[in-house]
Amino acid sequence: MPHAKLTLFQRLNKYWRVIATGSCFTIFGIGALALTFIVFPVMTATSRHPKQREIRVQGIIKHAFTLFCQTMKFTGAIDYRFDGTDILLQDKNCLIIANHPSLIDYVLIASRLPQCDCLVKASIWQNPFMQGIVKAAGYIPNREPETLLEQCNQRLNDGNVLLVFPEGTRTTPGQASTLQRGAAQIAVRTQSDLRLIHITVSPAFLTKQMKWYQVPDVKPFFHIQVKGKIAIDTFLDNSDSPTTAARQLNRYLSTALFPENTDNKN
Repeated sequence: MPHAKLTLFQRLNKYWRVIATGSCFTIFGIGALALTFIVFPVMTATSRHPKQREIRVQGIIKHAFTLFCQTMKFTGAIDYRFDGTDILLQDKNCLIIANHPSLIDYVLIASRLPQCDCLVKASIWQNPFMQGIVKAAGYIPNREPETLLEQCNQRLNDGNVLLVFPEGTRTTPGQASTLQRGAAQIAVRTQSDLRLIHITVSPAFLTKQMKWYQVPDVKPFFHIQVKGKIAIDTFLDNSDSPTTAARQLNRYLSTALFPENTDNKN
């Protein structure tokens, strides 16, 4: 809908959503700094066992993200719906695999998980708003492959769930998505099952190409659907090597996470 054809009410609503979005992210930044420099240092000083501390930190992150999502919805910046998130509470020792259409996908998913390890790109560890949080939560930096696999294997063996976005970056609207092999390699090497989550955003919002203030003409709607579980044994038993199993799993994930790509080819 071209901006010139918007009604007065629609234009005012769009301007309000710019203000609401900016306010929510400002609150997010202030909250992240408060957690980093006040809450988490206190927790570190009072909880010496690393695993216990990380679980407590991840619990606080869940509540903080829940509040952030509810604030964005209450102010009218976005709307969203979750389907099947009760299933996630039953998952242990598995990867959670999701597509990545927007900046807040991780926030939305983590807001529904009391425990959620996350594979985080190395640049976030230099972000002043996020550095203290990812360290306190025990998130895994996406750096050296051998160290990465060892850390993932340890967390999964402890019964944790690990959130991974196989694309490695946010989806570009209108372009076919390409998965990196990291998620498939982790699943195969650690022999862990995978839970699929599919996220749709309509219209596109907070993509890699959009600034936070570039809000669409209508309120964005996020639909987060928890899908089926993929048994890793299926791929391990039908492959002659871990490399082949990871390749086959990656092809399967490309279809499962992006069914629209398959539909467009038919």
